Order: sequence, then structure tokens, then C-alpha cells
Amino acid sequence: MIGAIDNQINTFVAQPTGGDEMDKDAFLELMIAQLQNQDPLDPMDGTEYAAQLAQFTSLEQLTNLNTSMEKSIDADYYLSQSINNTLTATLIGNDVKLDSPTLNNLGQENIDFGFTLPSGATNVSIEIYNEHGALMRTITDEDFSEGDNKLSWNFFDDNGTRVPDGSYSFNVKATDAEGTSLAVTTYGVGTIDGVKFGENGTTLIVGGVEYSLADVLEILNNSSDGDG
Repeated sequence: MIGAIDNQINTFVAQPTGGDEMDKDAFLELMIAQLQNQDPLDPMDGTEYAAQLAQFTSLEQLTNLNTSMEKSIDADYYLSQSINNTLTATLIGNDVKLDSPTLNNLGQENIDFGFTLPSGATNVSIEIYNEHGALMRTITDEDFSEGDNKLSWNFFDDNGTRVPDGSYSFNVKATDAEGTSLAVTTYGVGTIDGVKFGENGTTLIVGGVEYSLADVLEILNNSSDGDG
């Protein structure tokens, strides 16, 4: 019986919330049963009994500490979430740079996007594709420069026909004077129209599309560029 209690103590400390493991109440019942069923000719040593009581006290303190920590963590989380929600709402109306190459045509007149060119880029072209991978528009006649470049697409293809609503993507190709391909960073650009609070956290509404806070690369100053 004594060995059983010692084993249950070790198990409880290692897994205090296991569904099939012994809790502190069951542990106490087991210890009382041990006293009631001990051999009267060989009773439990007082020192050993005191040691078990000390173990039970430590076990109860650990359980209470674990519960208190869980409550504290939950309180800190909800407080942090409330602060984040309040601060995020102040972003409405600001331009934002998004880690997204998707251009969503929801019926609006145009959509902004951007890319960052490395130094030495001399030949640059932007290709826009529909969701099926078909090339819709190629832009090559712009004076692009090193660093950030921002464009606005009016949803017209190379034939001058407005493309249907849907999702589009863009790819930027750049080479140096020797014809070597260069790495180009692309991103979406838009204005934060609203903030939505849901079960999955806080999301930003940009151009009628929801984006997570993790998609935000940078908050930008309002500016305007020419139509692509």
C-alpha cells in the first residue's frame, strides 16, 4: 500500500491533469484506507506517516499553484488581446503593405500592389495572371527604380478588355545588364477599411478582403501613383 501511494504521488506530479490519473482527493482516500487496513501487528511508523502527510501537502500546493498560474495566464491573454484589439482599431484609414501577391477583383476600379527592386536592375517586367494561370497583362513600359515601386492595375488585360471579378496574382521579373535574374520582393498595398474581431483573432479588412495581422509588413503613409 505504501509503495502504491508513492507511485501515485510521482504520477500525479508528472501529470496533474490526466483524465485517468489520481487527483489529490483520491490520494487522500487511498492514504486513509491504508491506515484503516494496516496490519495491527506491524503499524505504520509515525515518521513514515508524517512523511506521507508532507508529500500530500506538497502535492496539494503544487495543484493549487498550477491552477493559479493557469488563471493568471488566461487573464494576461485576455488583457493583451483587448489592448491589441483597441490599438488595431486605430489603424483604420492607414495604408498598409501586405505579404500577399494576390490581387482581388471585387468590382472596384483598380487595385494597388508593389515590389522592391535590388540595385542593378535594368530590365523589369510585371506579369499578371488569372486564377487558372493564364497571362492577362504584362507591364514593361514603366520607369522602375531601385527600392520600393508601387503600381495600380485597372483590371484591364493586354487587349484593353476589363477582366472578370476574381483572384489574380502577379510576378515581377528583373535582370541586370548582363541578363542575370535578380530576386524581387513583391507585396500587396491597400487601405485598411475596417477591423474584424472573431474566434480566430483580429483581422484587417483591406479592399474588401480579410488579412491577418501576420500579413502586415509595414504601415505606409498615404500616397498615390499612376495607373498600370
